Amino acid sequence: MTNKFKKFRSIYATIAIILFLVVSGCKDNTTDPPAVNESDLLIQYLESAGAGDYINVTGNNLATATEVKQNITADASKYFVMDIRDTATFAKGHIAGAVNVQFKDILTYFKTHEMTTYTKVYMVCFSGQSAAYATSLLRLDGYNNVFSMKFGMASWHSDFSATWKNGIGNGAQSLISQDTVAKPVLGSLPTLTTGKTTGKEILDARVAQLFIDGFPSVKQDVLLGNLSNYFVMAYWTAADYKDPGHLQGAINYVPKSDFKSTMYLKTIPTNKTVAIYCYTGHTAAYAAAFLKVMGYDVKSISFGGNALFYDQMVAKGKSAWKDSECQNYEIVK
Repeated sequence: MTNKFKKFRSIYATIAIILFLVVSGCKDNTTDPPAVNESDLLIQYLESAGAGDYINVTGNNLATATEVKQNITADASKYFVMDIRDTATFAKGHIAGAVNVQFKDILTYFKTHEMTTYTKVYMVCFSGQSAAYATSLLRLDGYNNVFSMKFGMASWHSDFSATWKNGIGNGAQSLISQDTVAKPVLGSLPTLTTGKTTGKEILDARVAQLFIDGFPSVKQDVLLGNLSNYFVMAYWTAADYKDPGHLQGAINYVPKSDFKSTMYLKTIPTNKTVAIYCYTGHTAAYAAAFLKVMGYDVKSISFGGNALFYDQMVAKGKSAWKDSECQNYEIVK
């Protein structure tokens, strides 16, 4: 065998080895794990026995100012009041013993304190709506002892009742309808990209982000001025959808029923902002938290039907703000 032939054979062998390594490397790179459908994993987890399907079981967890007063008076060690208003307003008057925590810091506070040792944790804000949203996020994340105080500090002391007095209105009185608006056809869930691979991890990531983002709400004048930009959702019973009626064009979604994945959750559009309202804004805020966790672009309509057609709400005996809701309990400064 000549030296020249040996040289060529060595070169061919080297090339063959290189080609083998390249091909093998390419094959290895194609064995990526299958893509995770985060939305499917999340809804499966939320509707599981472990998570309790909170939004379709209890739906909201409200406490009156009277209940809060009675419980903290009877045994303050078992009941915790978290006031999530801004620090300046908190300083002007708050419930004795309340701890002031800013919205973005709520989850961190819960994770760094033994909050599950309390019989009940009461979330308190100006009107009760952002507290309801925060309560819903916490309950979705497993903190089952959290409640929001209905009507907020407006129901505790008259110094703060202007919040609700200024929130009621009749801007949509001429837009009340009894016509049934059909739900859209079934579509798909929003796309989530937290990078997590289990339902619980995805939920934790979504809740953490939403506390950073803050309470998503829209005032009635902004809504009515741009009504066509929203997918409006009336979040109450089918009977109330007919009487007292609903905002023209609004589509009815029944609490504790229609947000199930096997019902109408997937009829909610993923390409349009959802504006949801109930009677007073409390229940809608609870529902908005669930929808935001799932990835929908949703805003809770401030003060609910009380802001849209207050007189109609009162006339039909529905939940509405009245001055008698204010208990004028003692505040500390």
